[in-house]
Amino acid sequence: MSPFTLSILALLGLSVMGLPLGLAMIVASIIYLGATGQDMSIAAEQVLNGLNGSYVLLAVPLFIFSAGLMNAGSLTDRLLRFCNLLVGRLRGGLGHVNIVQSVIFAGMSGSAIADAAGSGKVQIDMMASGGAYPRSYAAALTAVTAVIGPIIPPSIPMVLYALVADASIGYLFLAGVIPGLLMALAQMGINTWMAHRHDFPIAERVPLREVPRLTLEAFPALLMPVILLGGIYGGVMTPTEAAAVAAAYAYLIAALFYRSLTLRQTYAAVVDSARATAAIGMLIAGALAFNYVITSENVPNMVRDLLAGWNLSRLEFLLVVNLVLLVLGCLMEGSTILLVVVPVLVPTAQALGVDMVHFGIVVVVNIMIGLVTPPYGLLLFIVAKLSGAPISAVVRHTLPFLLAMIGALMLLTFVPEIVLWLPRRFGYQG
Repeated sequence: MSPFTLSILALLGLSVMGLPLGLAMIVASIIYLGATGQDMSIAAEQVLNGLNGSYVLLAVPLFIFSAGLMNAGSLTDRLLRFCNLLVGRLRGGLGHVNIVQSVIFAGMSGSAIADAAGSGKVQIDMMASGGAYPRSYAAALTAVTAVIGPIIPPSIPMVLYALVADASIGYLFLAGVIPGLLMALAQMGINTWMAHRHDFPIAERVPLREVPRLTLEAFPALLMPVILLGGIYGGVMTPTEAAAVAAAYAYLIAALFYRSLTLRQTYAAVVDSARATAAIGMLIAGALAFNYVITSENVPNMVRDLLAGWNLSRLEFLLVVNLVLLVLGCLMEGSTILLVVVPVLVPTAQALGVDMVHFGIVVVVNIMIGLVTPPYGLLLFIVAKLSGAPISAVVRHTLPFLLAMIGALMLLTFVPEIVLWLPRRFGYQG
């Protein structure tokens, strides 16, 4: 048995026995290193280099802390009430609220993990309160809505793609808006279908006299994406710096404007954020260690050689890329796919005449869908941990949404104008 096969079996076996995925990946990596006669401290080196050398990862705890302050200071509650005002009256309204809030939060974070970990627990508890929705369904919906975050700008994956493909970050950001909204519409369609099928409740109608008050209460939270996007697009701050600004803004609004955040609540938000960051950090650490195994086995080059041996048309190539990235997305960390696998695919895409902005959106959407693709979609494990629901039940409720998002991905793949329409309105000539 090859060392790679042994490590894969170890990863599967340990996960089935209930070991946390992050630890299972670290153990599988150590087994691989031992079987190949390498220094097993390489696993620790990969983790430390990956965590300490990635500036963008700092955005994760900062956005988690920002969301914690928003929750403690009632900003999230005000935002949820505003979203409920917009879509809560529909069948399955709380599910629609979850989706709409994720679209709004997409303007605050470039990380799907930060989106899910930040407001995810609040949304899950809100939906599951009183048994209105199964807890596993609430967790599954929270996972799939989190993938919208890095598709609608700002987006860390798009920045990484722009670096490896020499594409315009500005046009990539513009190109992500319509696909992100399309993903949200697909999710709302599935939620509506599930709501009618399982008779999910309809929220109470909000009286018209309450509309101005709820809008004014939510205005500071709604203003946050404007501040962050204005700062990023204006060249004032990076996405990571924007995360720090988000935390500072959330604290100032909650503590000074609403006067709803005490020192005790601030301390609790710090502790809860640290715990959530530690749990997610272990998952990321395991992925970083296991990525070394994937790279050592030359998996990216095997993929390249496989594609080179086929005589593919442009659409056939994009279909193969979709399949490969969907599989890799549930096994590897997204940044690694962008920095290791995508550079191998870009020359072939260019030779076939694939537009680089269109290709970038297809790549990013694939990677995001991979985060909720069984068996090892990272977001599935995060929301299962946040909700306390069995992972098997979360996966079962995720499948209809997954199929809808793959359908939306196929539409984006075969109709490039959906992606390129907005950039071309701003002068893109590709």
